[in-house]
Amino acid sequence: MATEWAGLIGFVAALALALLRVPVAVAMAVVGIIGTLLLTDWMSASYVMASLPFEAIFPYGLSVVPLFIFMGVFASHSGLSGNLFRGITAFSGHRPGGLAASSIGASAVFGAICGSSLATCATMGRVALPEMRERGYAKSLAGASIAAGGTLGVLIPPSILLVIYALMTEQSIGALFAGAMIPGLLATVLYIASIRIQVMRNPSLAPVSDYVPWSQRWGALLRMWDAIVLIVLVIGGIYAGLFSPTEAAAVGAGGALLFAFLRKRLNWTVLRTGIRETAGMTGMIFLILIGAALFNFFIETSGLTQTLVDWITTQGYSPLVVLIALLVFYVVLGCFMDSLSMILLTVVPAYGVITGVGYDPVWFGVVLVSVVEIGLITPPIGMNLFIIQGVSSDMTITTLSRGILPFLAADIVRVILMVAIPGLVLWLPHILGFGAY
Repeated sequence: MATEWAGLIGFVAALALALLRVPVAVAMAVVGIIGTLLLTDWMSASYVMASLPFEAIFPYGLSVVPLFIFMGVFASHSGLSGNLFRGITAFSGHRPGGLAASSIGASAVFGAICGSSLATCATMGRVALPEMRERGYAKSLAGASIAAGGTLGVLIPPSILLVIYALMTEQSIGALFAGAMIPGLLATVLYIASIRIQVMRNPSLAPVSDYVPWSQRWGALLRMWDAIVLIVLVIGGIYAGLFSPTEAAAVGAGGALLFAFLRKRLNWTVLRTGIRETAGMTGMIFLILIGAALFNFFIETSGLTQTLVDWITTQGYSPLVVLIALLVFYVVLGCFMDSLSMILLTVVPAYGVITGVGYDPVWFGVVLVSVVEIGLITPPIGMNLFIIQGVSSDMTITTLSRGILPFLAADIVRVILMVAIPGLVLWLPHILGFGAY
Protein backbone atom coordinates (compact mmCIF):
# COMPACT_ATOMS: atom_id res chain seq x y z
CA MET A 1 0.00 0.00 0.00
CA ALA A 2 1.28 3.47 -0.89
CA THR A 3 2.03 5.55 2.19
CA GLU A 4 -0.41 8.30 1.17
CA TRP A 5 -3.24 5.75 1.18
CA ALA A 6 -2.22 4.78 4.71
CA GLY A 7 -2.41 8.46 5.63
CA LEU A 8 -5.89 8.79 4.12
CA ILE A 9 -7.14 5.69 5.93
CA GLY A 10 -5.66 6.99 9.17
CA PHE A 11 -7.34 10.38 8.69
CA VAL A 12 -10.73 8.74 8.10
CA ALA A 13 -10.20 6.44 11.10
CA ALA A 14 -9.39 9.38 13.42
CA LEU A 15 -12.42 11.28 12.13
CA ALA A 16 -14.67 8.25 12.65
CA LEU A 17 -13.41 7.74 16.21
CA ALA A 18 -14.02 11.39 17.03
CA LEU A 19 -17.56 11.23 15.61
CA LEU A 20 -18.17 8.13 17.75
CA ARG A 21 -17.41 10.33 20.79
CA VAL A 22 -13.98 8.85 21.51
CA PRO A 23 -12.05 11.76 23.11
CA VAL A 24 -10.33 13.50 20.22
CA ALA A 25 -6.95 13.46 22.00
CA VAL A 26 -7.17 9.67 22.33
CA ALA A 27 -8.42 9.22 18.75
CA MET A 28 -5.57 11.23 17.23
CA ALA A 29 -2.90 9.73 19.50
CA VAL A 30 -3.95 6.11 18.83
CA VAL A 31 -4.12 6.59 15.06
CA GLY A 32 -0.86 8.54 15.07
CA ILE A 33 1.04 5.91 17.05
CA ILE A 34 -0.29 2.92 15.08
CA GLY A 35 0.27 4.69 11.76
CA THR A 36 3.82 5.70 12.64
CA LEU A 37 4.62 2.13 13.68
CA LEU A 38 3.32 0.87 10.33
CA LEU A 39 5.28 3.40 8.28
CA THR A 40 8.60 3.35 10.17
CA ASP A 41 10.70 0.93 12.16
CA TRP A 42 10.24 0.43 15.89
CA MET A 43 13.31 2.44 16.92
CA SER A 44 12.29 5.51 14.90
CA ALA A 45 8.70 5.28 16.10
CA SER A 46 9.69 4.94 19.76
CA TYR A 47 11.96 7.99 19.49
CA VAL A 48 9.14 10.03 17.95
CA MET A 49 6.62 8.91 20.57
CA ALA A 50 9.05 9.80 23.35
CA SER A 51 9.97 13.27 22.07
CA LEU A 52 6.84 14.63 20.35
CA PRO A 53 4.59 14.91 23.44
CA PHE A 54 7.17 17.15 25.11
CA GLU A 55 7.80 19.22 21.98
CA ALA A 56 4.05 19.69 21.45
CA ILE A 57 3.52 21.59 24.70
CA PHE A 58 7.02 22.99 25.27
CA PRO A 59 6.89 26.13 23.02
CA TYR A 60 6.98 29.39 24.95
CA GLY A 61 4.09 30.72 22.85
CA LEU A 62 1.72 28.18 24.43
CA SER A 63 1.96 29.99 27.76
CA VAL A 64 -0.72 32.38 26.45
CA VAL A 65 -3.28 29.55 26.62
CA PRO A 66 -3.51 29.14 30.42
CA LEU A 67 -3.08 32.90 30.90
CA PHE A 68 -5.99 33.84 28.61
CA ILE A 69 -8.12 31.08 30.14
CA PHE A 70 -7.25 32.40 33.63
CA MET A 71 -8.21 35.93 32.54
CA GLY A 72 -11.58 34.77 31.21
CA VAL A 73 -12.38 32.65 34.27
CA PHE A 74 -11.72 35.42 36.79
CA ALA A 75 -13.38 38.08 34.61
CA SER A 76 -16.50 35.92 34.81
CA HIS A 77 -16.19 35.43 38.59
CA SER A 78 -15.72 39.18 39.15
CA GLY A 79 -19.22 39.94 37.83
CA LEU A 80 -17.79 41.86 34.91
CA SER A 81 -20.16 40.22 32.39
CA GLY A 82 -23.27 41.38 34.26
CA ASN A 83 -22.11 45.00 34.29
CA LEU A 84 -21.34 44.77 30.57
CA PHE A 85 -24.85 43.60 29.75
CA ARG A 86 -26.56 46.13 31.99
CA GLY A 87 -24.40 48.97 30.67
CA ILE A 88 -25.13 48.21 27.01
CA THR A 89 -28.82 47.52 27.76
CA ALA A 90 -29.18 50.96 29.33
CA PHE A 91 -28.43 52.52 25.94
CA SER A 92 -30.26 50.12 23.61
CA GLY A 93 -32.73 48.09 25.69
CA HIS A 94 -35.66 50.40 24.91
CA ARG A 95 -35.32 49.83 21.15
CA PRO A 96 -37.07 46.97 19.28
CA GLY A 97 -35.04 43.84 19.98
CA GLY A 98 -32.75 45.95 22.17
CA LEU A 99 -32.10 43.32 24.86
CA ALA A 100 -31.16 40.70 22.26
CA ALA A 101 -28.89 43.22 20.52
CA SER A 102 -27.40 44.12 23.91
CA SER A 103 -26.58 40.46 24.53
CA ILE A 104 -24.71 40.41 21.20
CA GLY A 105 -22.78 43.56 22.11
CA ALA A 106 -21.98 42.32 25.61
CA SER A 107 -20.86 38.96 24.19
CA ALA A 108 -18.54 40.76 21.77
CA VAL A 109 -16.92 42.75 24.58
CA PHE A 110 -16.75 39.77 26.94
CA GLY A 111 -15.35 37.64 24.09
CA ALA A 112 -12.53 40.16 23.79
CA ILE A 113 -11.69 39.37 27.42
CA CYS A 114 -12.52 35.67 27.60
CA GLY A 115 -11.34 34.17 24.29
CA SER A 116 -13.64 31.14 24.60
CA SER A 117 -16.98 30.70 22.82
CA LEU A 118 -18.36 28.16 25.28
CA ALA A 119 -17.45 30.29 28.29
CA THR A 120 -18.90 33.43 26.68
CA CYS A 121 -22.14 31.63 25.83
CA ALA A 122 -22.52 30.11 29.30
CA THR A 123 -21.72 33.37 31.09
CA MET A 124 -24.00 35.60 29.02
CA GLY A 125 -26.72 32.94 29.12
CA ARG A 126 -26.83 33.16 32.91
CA VAL A 127 -26.85 36.98 32.80
CA ALA A 128 -29.00 37.94 29.80
CA LEU A 129 -31.42 35.06 29.28
CA PRO A 130 -33.46 35.54 32.50
CA GLU A 131 -33.72 39.28 31.72
CA MET A 132 -35.06 38.67 28.20
CA ARG A 133 -37.48 36.00 29.34
CA GLU A 134 -38.82 38.30 32.07
CA ARG A 135 -39.46 41.03 29.47
CA GLY A 136 -41.49 38.64 27.28
CA TYR A 137 -38.96 37.84 24.56
CA ALA A 138 -39.69 34.75 22.46
CA LYS A 139 -37.66 31.72 23.48
CA SER A 140 -36.31 31.27 19.97
CA LEU A 141 -34.92 34.82 19.72
CA ALA A 142 -33.66 35.01 23.32
CA GLY A 143 -31.79 31.69 23.24
CA ALA A 144 -30.52 31.98 19.67
CA SER A 145 -29.15 35.51 20.14
CA ILE A 146 -27.03 34.39 23.11
CA ALA A 147 -25.86 31.24 21.30
CA ALA A 148 -24.85 33.31 18.27
CA GLY A 149 -23.24 36.02 20.41
CA GLY A 150 -21.19 33.36 22.17
CA THR A 151 -19.44 32.50 18.92
CA LEU A 152 -17.81 35.94 18.99
CA GLY A 153 -15.60 34.61 21.80
CA VAL A 154 -13.59 32.51 19.33
CA LEU A 155 -13.21 35.27 16.74
CA ILE A 156 -12.69 38.59 18.53
CA PRO A 157 -9.12 38.63 19.94
CA PRO A 158 -7.78 37.21 22.13
CA SER A 159 -8.94 33.88 20.72
CA ILE A 160 -7.66 30.50 21.90
CA LEU A 161 -8.39 28.98 18.47
CA LEU A 162 -6.34 31.66 16.71
CA VAL A 163 -3.46 31.01 19.11
CA ILE A 164 -3.62 27.26 18.41
CA TYR A 165 -3.74 27.86 14.65
CA ALA A 166 -0.79 30.26 14.86
CA LEU A 167 1.33 27.78 16.79
CA MET A 168 0.48 24.81 14.56
CA THR A 169 1.16 26.70 11.31
CA GLU A 170 4.01 28.91 12.61
CA GLN A 171 2.16 32.16 11.89
CA SER A 172 2.24 35.40 13.88
CA ILE A 173 -0.27 35.49 16.75
CA GLY A 174 -0.31 39.29 16.55
CA ALA A 175 -1.07 39.24 12.80
CA LEU A 176 -3.92 36.79 13.32
CA PHE A 177 -5.35 38.85 16.18
CA ALA A 178 -5.20 41.98 14.01
CA GLY A 179 -6.72 40.16 11.05
CA ALA A 180 -9.66 38.90 13.12
CA MET A 181 -10.63 42.30 14.53
CA ILE A 182 -12.61 43.66 11.56
CA PRO A 183 -14.38 40.33 10.82
CA GLY A 184 -15.29 40.12 14.52
CA LEU A 185 -16.82 43.60 14.46
CA LEU A 186 -18.55 42.75 11.17
CA ALA A 187 -20.04 39.62 12.78
CA THR A 188 -21.38 41.74 15.64
CA VAL A 189 -22.99 44.24 13.26
CA LEU A 190 -24.55 41.52 11.09
CA TYR A 191 -25.96 39.69 14.14
CA ILE A 192 -27.57 42.91 15.41
CA ALA A 193 -28.93 43.64 11.92
CA SER A 194 -30.39 40.12 11.85
CA ILE A 195 -32.20 40.79 15.13
CA ARG A 196 -33.60 44.10 13.87
CA ILE A 197 -34.91 42.48 10.67
CA GLN A 198 -36.58 39.68 12.64
CA VAL A 199 -38.26 42.11 15.03
CA MET A 200 -39.39 44.39 12.18
CA ARG A 201 -41.07 41.41 10.53
CA ASN A 202 -42.58 40.10 13.78
CA PRO A 203 -42.68 42.65 16.63
CA SER A 204 -44.14 40.07 19.04
CA LEU A 205 -40.73 38.38 19.21
CA ALA A 206 -39.33 41.20 21.34
CA PRO A 207 -41.60 43.58 23.31
CA VAL A 208 -40.12 47.06 23.72
CA SER A 209 -38.59 47.71 27.15
CA ASP A 210 -38.88 50.85 29.27
CA TYR A 211 -36.84 53.93 28.36
CA VAL A 212 -33.80 54.47 30.62
CA PRO A 213 -33.04 58.12 31.61
CA TRP A 214 -29.63 59.49 30.66
CA SER A 215 -28.61 59.82 34.30
CA GLN A 216 -29.00 56.07 34.77
CA ARG A 217 -27.28 55.38 31.44
CA TRP A 218 -24.11 57.16 32.48
CA GLY A 219 -24.11 55.35 35.79
CA ALA A 220 -24.40 51.98 34.02
CA LEU A 221 -21.63 53.01 31.62
CA LEU A 222 -19.31 53.94 34.46
CA ARG A 223 -19.77 50.51 36.01
CA MET A 224 -18.21 49.03 32.85
CA TRP A 225 -14.89 50.79 33.47
CA ASP A 226 -12.97 47.65 34.49
CA ALA A 227 -13.98 45.76 31.35
CA ILE A 228 -12.90 48.67 29.17
CA VAL A 229 -9.57 48.98 31.01
CA LEU A 230 -8.90 45.24 30.65
CA ILE A 231 -9.62 45.28 26.90
CA VAL A 232 -7.46 48.36 26.33
CA LEU A 233 -4.60 46.82 28.30
CA VAL A 234 -4.64 43.49 26.47
CA ILE A 235 -5.69 44.27 22.90
CA GLY A 236 -4.45 47.87 22.84
CA GLY A 237 -1.12 46.82 24.34
CA ILE A 238 -0.58 44.23 21.58
CA TYR A 239 -1.56 46.54 18.72
CA ALA A 240 0.47 49.45 20.14
CA GLY A 241 3.56 47.26 20.39
CA LEU A 242 3.78 47.63 24.17
CA PHE A 243 3.37 43.89 24.84
CA SER A 244 3.95 40.67 23.03
CA PRO A 245 0.85 38.42 23.03
CA THR A 246 2.33 36.40 25.90
CA GLU A 247 3.05 39.51 27.96
CA ALA A 248 -0.43 40.86 27.20
CA ALA A 249 -1.96 37.58 28.39
CA ALA A 250 -0.02 37.87 31.66
CA VAL A 251 -1.17 41.48 32.11
CA GLY A 252 -4.76 40.45 31.39
CA ALA A 253 -4.63 37.56 33.84
CA GLY A 254 -3.24 39.80 36.57
CA GLY A 255 -5.80 42.51 35.75
CA ALA A 256 -8.75 40.09 35.95
CA LEU A 257 -7.54 38.87 39.34
CA LEU A 258 -7.10 42.45 40.56
CA PHE A 259 -10.59 43.49 39.45
CA ALA A 260 -12.11 40.46 41.16
CA PHE A 261 -10.34 41.59 44.34
CA LEU A 262 -11.43 45.23 43.96
CA ARG A 263 -15.04 44.12 43.49
CA LYS A 264 -14.72 42.04 46.68
CA ARG A 265 -15.56 38.90 44.71
CA LEU A 266 -12.23 37.21 45.44
CA ASN A 267 -12.13 34.72 48.30
CA TRP A 268 -10.48 31.36 48.82
CA THR A 269 -13.42 29.48 47.34
CA VAL A 270 -13.45 31.59 44.16
CA LEU A 271 -9.65 31.38 43.91
CA ARG A 272 -9.64 27.58 44.22
CA THR A 273 -12.54 27.22 41.77
CA GLY A 274 -10.93 29.55 39.24
CA ILE A 275 -7.55 27.85 39.41
CA ARG A 276 -9.23 24.43 39.10
CA GLU A 277 -11.21 25.57 36.03
CA THR A 278 -8.08 27.04 34.45
CA ALA A 279 -6.06 23.90 35.10
CA GLY A 280 -8.82 21.63 33.77
CA MET A 281 -9.29 23.55 30.52
CA THR A 282 -5.53 23.93 30.00
CA GLY A 283 -4.93 20.23 30.63
CA MET A 284 -7.63 19.30 28.15
CA ILE A 285 -6.15 21.55 25.45
CA PHE A 286 -2.59 20.34 26.06
CA LEU A 287 -3.67 16.67 25.89
CA ILE A 288 -5.34 17.38 22.56
CA LEU A 289 -2.17 19.11 21.36
CA ILE A 290 -0.12 16.03 22.24
CA GLY A 291 -2.54 13.80 20.35
CA ALA A 292 -2.49 16.22 17.41
CA ALA A 293 1.33 16.21 17.32
CA LEU A 294 1.44 12.39 17.09
CA PHE A 295 -1.33 12.34 14.48
CA ASN A 296 0.16 15.12 12.35
CA PHE A 297 3.59 13.45 12.35
CA PHE A 298 1.96 10.35 10.92
CA ILE A 299 0.08 12.39 8.28
CA GLU A 300 3.26 14.21 7.26
CA THR A 301 5.26 10.97 7.16
CA SER A 302 2.64 9.39 4.91
CA GLY A 303 2.98 12.23 2.40
CA LEU A 304 -0.81 12.70 2.28
CA THR A 305 -0.70 16.52 2.37
CA GLN A 306 1.76 16.86 -0.50
CA THR A 307 -0.13 14.25 -2.51
CA LEU A 308 -3.37 16.21 -2.07
CA VAL A 309 -1.68 19.45 -3.16
CA ASP A 310 -0.13 17.76 -6.21
CA TRP A 311 -3.44 16.10 -7.16
CA ILE A 312 -5.43 19.33 -6.88
CA THR A 313 -2.81 21.16 -8.94
CA THR A 314 -2.86 18.57 -11.73
CA GLN A 315 -6.67 18.51 -11.84
CA GLY A 316 -6.72 22.17 -12.74
CA TYR A 317 -9.27 23.21 -10.10
CA SER A 318 -9.33 26.94 -9.48
CA PRO A 319 -8.25 28.11 -6.03
CA LEU A 320 -11.79 29.39 -5.37
CA VAL A 321 -13.32 25.95 -6.05
CA VAL A 322 -10.80 24.35 -3.67
CA LEU A 323 -11.58 26.94 -1.00
CA ILE A 324 -15.36 26.55 -1.29
CA ALA A 325 -15.10 22.75 -1.11
CA LEU A 326 -12.95 23.03 2.03
CA LEU A 327 -15.31 25.52 3.70
CA VAL A 328 -18.35 23.35 2.97
CA PHE A 329 -16.47 20.40 4.49
CA TYR A 330 -15.88 22.40 7.70
CA VAL A 331 -19.50 23.55 7.95
CA VAL A 332 -20.73 19.95 7.64
CA LEU A 333 -18.08 18.69 10.07
CA GLY A 334 -19.09 21.41 12.54
CA CYS A 335 -22.53 19.81 12.82
CA PHE A 336 -20.93 16.84 14.58
CA MET A 337 -17.65 17.99 16.18
CA ASP A 338 -16.44 20.80 18.44
CA SER A 339 -14.31 23.61 17.01
CA LEU A 340 -11.00 22.82 18.73
CA SER A 341 -11.13 19.19 17.65
CA MET A 342 -11.89 20.19 14.07
CA ILE A 343 -8.92 22.53 13.82
CA LEU A 344 -6.42 20.20 15.47
CA LEU A 345 -7.55 17.20 13.45
CA THR A 346 -7.60 18.85 10.04
CA VAL A 347 -5.42 21.97 10.06
CA VAL A 348 -2.20 20.37 8.79
CA PRO A 349 -3.59 18.90 5.54
CA ALA A 350 -5.99 21.84 5.08
CA TYR A 351 -3.18 24.38 5.57
CA GLY A 352 -0.98 22.54 3.07
CA VAL A 353 -3.73 22.44 0.47
CA ILE A 354 -4.86 26.05 0.87
CA THR A 355 -1.38 27.57 0.82
CA GLY A 356 -0.48 25.24 -2.03
CA VAL A 357 -3.09 26.90 -4.24
CA GLY A 358 -1.86 30.37 -3.28
CA TYR A 359 -4.03 31.68 -0.43
CA ASP A 360 -2.55 33.78 2.37
CA PRO A 361 -2.08 31.73 5.59
CA VAL A 362 -3.16 34.56 7.94
CA TRP A 363 -6.27 35.25 5.86
CA PHE A 364 -7.09 31.54 5.80
CA GLY A 365 -6.63 31.26 9.57
CA VAL A 366 -9.24 33.94 10.21
CA VAL A 367 -11.63 32.49 7.61
CA LEU A 368 -11.13 29.01 9.08
CA VAL A 369 -11.96 30.16 12.62
CA SER A 370 -15.00 32.02 11.24
CA VAL A 371 -16.31 28.90 9.52
CA VAL A 372 -15.52 26.68 12.52
CA GLU A 373 -17.47 29.17 14.61
CA ILE A 374 -20.54 28.51 12.41
CA GLY A 375 -20.36 24.88 13.49
CA LEU A 376 -20.89 25.96 17.10
CA ILE A 377 -24.45 27.05 16.31
CA THR A 378 -25.30 24.58 13.52
CA PRO A 379 -27.86 21.90 14.45
CA PRO A 380 -27.92 19.11 15.45
CA ILE A 381 -24.69 19.16 17.52
CA GLY A 382 -23.98 22.89 17.81
CA MET A 383 -22.27 23.11 21.20
CA ASN A 384 -23.62 26.57 22.02
CA LEU A 385 -27.19 25.38 21.52
CA PHE A 386 -26.68 22.69 24.15
CA ILE A 387 -25.16 25.22 26.54
CA ILE A 388 -28.25 27.44 26.24
CA GLN A 389 -30.43 24.39 26.81
CA GLY A 390 -28.40 23.64 29.94
CA VAL A 391 -28.81 27.20 31.22
CA SER A 392 -32.59 27.17 30.61
CA SER A 393 -34.09 23.68 30.81
CA ASP A 394 -37.35 24.69 29.08
CA MET A 395 -35.47 25.54 25.88
CA THR A 396 -35.71 22.75 23.31
CA ILE A 397 -33.18 22.11 20.55
CA THR A 398 -36.03 22.44 18.02
CA THR A 399 -36.86 25.94 19.27
CA LEU A 400 -33.22 27.00 19.30
CA SER A 401 -32.58 25.51 15.85
CA ARG A 402 -35.48 27.51 14.44
CA GLY A 403 -34.27 30.71 16.06
CA ILE A 404 -30.65 30.29 14.96
CA LEU A 405 -31.37 30.22 11.20
CA PRO A 406 -31.27 34.04 10.69
CA PHE A 407 -27.92 34.18 12.49
CA LEU A 408 -26.54 31.40 10.28
CA ALA A 409 -27.61 33.49 7.28
CA ALA A 410 -25.65 36.44 8.74
CA ASP A 411 -22.59 34.19 9.13
CA ILE A 412 -22.81 33.06 5.51
CA VAL A 413 -22.97 36.69 4.36
CA ARG A 414 -19.87 37.49 6.44
CA VAL A 415 -17.85 34.57 5.06
CA ILE A 416 -18.80 35.54 1.49
CA LEU A 417 -17.62 39.11 2.17
CA MET A 418 -14.31 37.87 3.62
CA VAL A 419 -13.70 35.68 0.57
CA ALA A 420 -14.70 38.43 -1.87
CA ILE A 421 -12.78 41.17 -0.02
CA PRO A 422 -9.58 39.72 1.54
CA GLY A 423 -8.68 43.21 2.75
CA LEU A 424 -11.26 42.83 5.51
CA VAL A 425 -8.73 40.48 7.11
CA LEU A 426 -5.38 41.67 5.75
CA TRP A 427 -5.74 45.45 5.92
CA LEU A 428 -5.22 45.85 9.68
CA PRO A 429 -2.16 43.52 9.90
CA HIS A 430 -0.64 45.57 7.04
CA ILE A 431 -1.36 48.90 8.77
CA LEU A 432 0.08 47.62 12.07
CA GLY A 433 3.21 46.29 10.35
CA PHE A 434 2.98 42.59 11.16
CA GLY A 435 5.46 40.66 9.03
CA ALA A 436 5.00 41.11 5.30
CA TYR A 437 1.43 42.44 5.58
